[in-house]
Amino acid sequence: MSTTNEIAIEKHSDQTGAKIGMWLFLFTELLLFGGMFLLYAVYRFKHAHEFHVGALELDKMLGTLNTMFLLTSSLTMALSISALQRMNRKLSSVFLVITILLGITFLVVKYFEWSAKIAHGIYPGSADLSRFYKDGEILFFGLYYAMTGLHGLHIIVGVVILSVMLFFINKQPKTEFSIEPDQVDGIRGSQIAFQDASGKALLKGIKVDDSVRRISVLYSHEPGSDIEHKSNLIKLENSGLYWHLVDIIWIFLFPLFYLIS
Repeated sequence: MSTTNEIAIEKHSDQTGAKIGMWLFLFTELLLFGGMFLLYAVYRFKHAHEFHVGALELDKMLGTLNTMFLLTSSLTMALSISALQRMNRKLSSVFLVITILLGITFLVVKYFEWSAKIAHGIYPGSADLSRFYKDGEILFFGLYYAMTGLHGLHIIVGVVILSVMLFFINKQPKTEFSIEPDQVDGIRGSQIAFQDASGKALLKGIKVDDSVRRISVLYSHEPGSDIEHKSNLIKLENSGLYWHLVDIIWIFLFPLFYLIS
């Protein structure tokens, strides 16, 4: 008479390592922008008056709107993480979509702002900029395009990351579990049953005979199930850390370029 072996399938993840890796990455981002802020400080000290004059050319209203968009996006990002912590996948997705839309809106506003400046000949290397503006003002606009452009690139990356996270949260994940040949030898002549970590039966009554060398099971979880919840949550939290960093950098860029006039 054959016996039945219950095989539990668990999915493991290194959550601590993922968080540490993300913080190390954010540290390198701080070094990058920190160097640019230091360069800004040096040139502003040397050309304080020209920097104030150059800031008069920027549209404070658009800068304020973009600040509001990013601050709101930080709130919706935090709400998305909070909803996923409560395993409310649909609400988390809604807040994530709002965050993505706010990021895209920021980029659209920045596009119109840059377009207006370029149309007036205010951009690095333009003849009008060299003819009508002093060296300090040229430096100001050079830093403005470099720093806000780099920040805009980070916004694009953030929108892509959050879009990928939206896919992960809503997709139906699949996991493959295998029994290798050396493990199969120990259960020949038996029947085996697969179940996931929550006890849900996946396959039952598989008879292991002499012809079986390796057993593989590919099974699906429900979106938002416990086996995938922790994995998606750590990914979303790391994505949120990146998004919050991008928002914080703008909080420094906004007064440095728009409010010094």
